[in-house]
Amino acid sequence: MRLLKQVSRAYKEKSYHKHWIVIPNNLIKELKWDEGIELKAEVKNNKLIIEKD
Repeated sequence: MRLLKQVSRAYKEKSYHKHWIVIPNNLIKELKWDEGIELKAEVKNNKLIIEKD
């Protein structure tokens, strides 16, 4: 997996970024997730946990 960062917009002298994580297709299939589903995220013990909402 990879964490990516991109400038989403720039205003005056300040840039605003967004981040996303690329999840491999085999994990998406194993989780039975489909495009457009709602996900929720939380941090526990310094780990990011992402689940179907």
